[in-house]
Amino acid sequence: MTEIHRPKTAAAGVTGVRVALQRSLSSMGISRSARTLLRVNQIDGFDCMSCAWPDPDPEHRHTAEFCENGAKAVAEEATKRRATPDFFARHSIAELDGHDERWLGEQGRITQPMVKRPGGSHYEPIEWDAAFTLIGEHLNRLGSPDEAIFYTSGRTSNEAAFVYQLFVRAFGTNNLPDCSNMCHESTSIALAESIGIGKGSVSLRDVYDAQCIVIAGQNPGTNHPRMLQALETGKRRGAKIIAINPLREAGLVNFRNPQKPRGVVGKGTDLADLHLPIRVNGDLALFQAIGSLLVEWDALDHDFIEAHTHGFEAWAEHVRNVDRLVVEQATGLTWAQITEAARMIAASDATIYCWAMGLTQHRNAVATIKEVANVALVRGDIGKRGAGLCPVRGHSNVQGDRTMGIWERPPDHFLDALQAEFGFDPPREHGFDTVDAIRALRDGRASVFVGLGGNFIHAAPDTPVTRRALESAALTVQISTKLNRSHLSCGDTALILPTLGRTEKDVQASGEQFVSVEDSMSAVHASRGPLAPASPYLRSEVAIVTGIAHATLGDRHGIDWPSFAADYSRIRGHISRVVRGCDDYETKVDRPGGFVLPHPPRDRREFPTDSGKAEIAVSPIDVVQVPDGHLLLQTLRSHDQFNTTIYGDSDRYRGIENARNVVLVHPDDIAALGLVADQPVDLTTRWEDDDVQRVVRDFRVVPYETPRGTAAAYYPEANPLVPLDSTAVGSNCPASKSVVIRVLPAGEVDRPGA
Repeated sequence: MTEIHRPKTAAAGVTGVRVALQRSLSSMGISRSARTLLRVNQIDGFDCMSCAWPDPDPEHRHTAEFCENGAKAVAEEATKRRATPDFFARHSIAELDGHDERWLGEQGRITQPMVKRPGGSHYEPIEWDAAFTLIGEHLNRLGSPDEAIFYTSGRTSNEAAFVYQLFVRAFGTNNLPDCSNMCHESTSIALAESIGIGKGSVSLRDVYDAQCIVIAGQNPGTNHPRMLQALETGKRRGAKIIAINPLREAGLVNFRNPQKPRGVVGKGTDLADLHLPIRVNGDLALFQAIGSLLVEWDALDHDFIEAHTHGFEAWAEHVRNVDRLVVEQATGLTWAQITEAARMIAASDATIYCWAMGLTQHRNAVATIKEVANVALVRGDIGKRGAGLCPVRGHSNVQGDRTMGIWERPPDHFLDALQAEFGFDPPREHGFDTVDAIRALRDGRASVFVGLGGNFIHAAPDTPVTRRALESAALTVQISTKLNRSHLSCGDTALILPTLGRTEKDVQASGEQFVSVEDSMSAVHASRGPLAPASPYLRSEVAIVTGIAHATLGDRHGIDWPSFAADYSRIRGHISRVVRGCDDYETKVDRPGGFVLPHPPRDRREFPTDSGKAEIAVSPIDVVQVPDGHLLLQTLRSHDQFNTTIYGDSDRYRGIENARNVVLVHPDDIAALGLVADQPVDLTTRWEDDDVQRVVRDFRVVPYETPRGTAAAYYPEANPLVPLDSTAVGSNCPASKSVVIRVLPAGEVDRPGA
């Protein structure tokens, strides 16, 4: 039964420890829990497969260097449960598809390669060599390499990502969509155009030393819990914190650090000095308003502007003309609230600007992030201790995958280096990103889909369209650890190739291997799993990718694919010569704590743009217009999930128990719409470009303090409402935080005229 309680006003604490231990012990048992949790994020251990928050320096790491959600992620992978061939024989694909995502994950680790033959109703076992041959035959029959899609999840190691992109480009295409296309692509595009590199410019030490930290569109208490420790350190050293978010999230109100006595028996640490409950999609207007006040007060770093930026005068003239009424309407904030935030930034000599999906998944996301960068640039907050731009990535190695070449739009210098190293001419034409890959499958322009990790169907927008797109494929291949929805909406022929997880030992012909990953702050380090594999039939991601490559390409281009699987140091040797900043990779990555990739704006205040300076961009204020009787919906995570992996039905911090099909609406909006709390409702939207009515059914209304005119619901349940063609200008990232919906009594959407 659904239970609604008052939202929490503190995160972590004893409850977080208790929940983490309960989940770990129930899935792994005592001995297995100890062997894994005590090795998470340690210099001789493995990198957590959850978020990409960086680790402290080796000498400052705790024995328990993990959070509640990290423990859940480890328990999910290291579970003792197994999905054997007997399990697949007992359950048809149609039957499995009738279960929810949580149930699918609870069936445990997949133990052997499985295949669904054309017309088949069940998955059945297949030998590894036969699976690789089957894939190679399909790929080599295509009329063009561009008819194949090669997707990547952010959990993939640098070594697997490098050989994956090498195989795909040797095959002849740049169709390398990845999960970044759906989350921080707007960041990558905006920062590349603003400062010349699509990555953040801060270190963990900068967070400790900041005088002011702005956190916009981010909920670290659920999505990046270890960030709270860094914020606590910064706060106790005197930093002011501004939280910009439609919801008041517990993690930014108070943090009860379980590593400290005050977090266990004390009152914890209050974090946000100011919370701005911004209206969804109002951030562009807010940062322009802050910019206008900084210009009005002349609270600018003129020396930095003169030496390191281009475009300031045009921007300053633009923000001087910002209309306060337009800003207040767009943000739902008073001018006094905006002024208070601007004064905190103006009073700080070192400010960090953090953001996540709340900024990146809007139609105006690229412009918004450029506006954040503008404020940082005019304050001189780049290349300075305790200051900078801090996009916080949501998956453990999504940034590393991009560094290793997983991108449908690779830069010429990367392709040139690849050509020089391997002697073939890689394709230069841009490939499909995630949205375009779905369109290509839907329209019959692609017929093979290979997924290296992830749950593509539930990560992508417009779920019914995405499902039909994958089901229309001649072949789908999912490289996975556990069962998920993407195994069940599959192609005519479908393969599940079970892989080792981060928690497991990886032993190849040359001995035990390690892999490497990159965090949100460009630090790269080694990862070694401590556990025996869940099944003797599992293969590593590297072994699977190189097996597919060898079966497809043979010795074409003279690339010795089996040698890569036998010894990962050979891959790292190539990485050192192809990827910028990775020279002597084998040595540096295995040092305690690894190494940090170069970042010219951070390191030397050099900006590799066309002008040689940071670009201060001018963007008009653009706000989603919401008709009367409608709400602007943002999708978000509950506290009991990581991306599409559902651990349970508890959103403890928001006070919602035993329910996921809920919509959070302001009490006044509930009354204005003629609804009542806990009423069954359907959510519906129409996208102007296709006039298709999209509906999710049987949700419950939850009164919640969200800005008037807005609403929130969990993904992936609300993803069917996100139109495939509703994307950010410039990045093509799905606009999952800007969906105009109607909330109607259940069943009313089917009535004529609804």
